[in-house]
Amino acid sequence: MTTGPSRAEICAVACADAWRGAGEVLAHAVGTIPAVGVRLARLTHSPDLVLSDGEAFLMSDPPPLGRTAAAGGTIEGWVPFRRIFDILSSGRRHSMMGASQVDQYGNQNISAIGDWRRPERALIGVRGAPGNTVNHRTDYWVARHTARVFVPAVDVVSGVGNDRARAHTSTSLRFHNLGVVISNLGVFDYDDKGRMRIRSLHPGVSADEVAANTGFELDASAAVTTRLPDDRELELIRTVIDPTASRDREVPG
Repeated sequence: MTTGPSRAEICAVACADAWRGAGEVLAHAVGTIPAVGVRLARLTHSPDLVLSDGEAFLMSDPPPLGRTAAAGGTIEGWVPFRRIFDILSSGRRHSMMGASQVDQYGNQNISAIGDWRRPERALIGVRGAPGNTVNHRTDYWVARHTARVFVPAVDVVSGVGNDRARAHTSTSLRFHNLGVVISNLGVFDYDDKGRMRIRSLHPGVSADEVAANTGFELDASAAVTTRLPDDRELELIRTVIDPTASRDREVPG
């Protein structure tokens, strides 16, 4: 390729790697960068991933961003909305959601900011976050890593964190599985106590920069550098998956 990878492309490859080894599961991606990443995963290392076009069609050849399978791409199946809950509850799904707030144990908030009784700002509600985190692997994508998002404690628990899952006494959370949090600064996973830590820093990002933009302490002792996309991945991102470069509008630079 004629130019090196952008920060958005590095983030997209990190998102793609989150689905590596997932097998034949329904992939759910919220946000431009995760949508690029899951298509990249399907076209490279994870061909068994099942992709929806965001409506009801399942795609064997994922169309570029912004186009449904009916408008470009090969349709290999159909799944109505009523079937999604069966797939979700069976664990045959792997979701990457957004987070308006996320804390050190992976509790996620997309519902409201402030006291839930009289919130300062109403967001989209808990949506599918409880079901996702209870039933199958869930990752999070944050386009702007700031201390307003990475907080000591979330205002409302939408997605269940590791501390709450481990403290729950029934078997209803036995399938709880938080994977990674990916932001424009790095990739984060969890230690054996369920606390978030730095897995990798994107090229040009320091641990001090991450610390300054995080509301809780992060262990950086094992952090490495996030891998760069190879030439084939760059070509797929730029010419097949996202030829209009919408990824750069979500993560500039």
